[in-house]
Amino acid sequence: MSENCIFCKIANGQIPSEFVYESDNVVVFNDINPQAPTHLLVVPKVHIETLNELNDKALMAELLAAVKAATKKLGISDYRTVINTGKGAGQEVFHLHIHVMAGREFSWPAG
Repeated sequence: MSENCIFCKIANGQIPSEFVYESDNVVVFNDINPQAPTHLLVVPKVHIETLNELNDKALMAELLAAVKAATKKLGISDYRTVINTGKGAGQEVFHLHIHVMAGREFSWPAG
């Protein structure tokens, strides 16, 4: 856990949040600044700054399984997943997270 990381504090219960899904290693909760009617964040409980530092294949699989479990629980079949890696790609919180957005049309290419 990183002492000043907001996602570490949420994932480990220091900041109360209602989880859409939780496993031993991953939590899923609503983004406080949603960019779509449904905007979830899938976050590992262990602090990993970016996708570039994720070397645990089991955790990689568990993060994607959490996307699937949370969307199934909410009855969502069409959604977009985004992982911003690094400041230049738009990452604002340096704790690995997957955005899951649904409920509106998305254009391509993403901008």
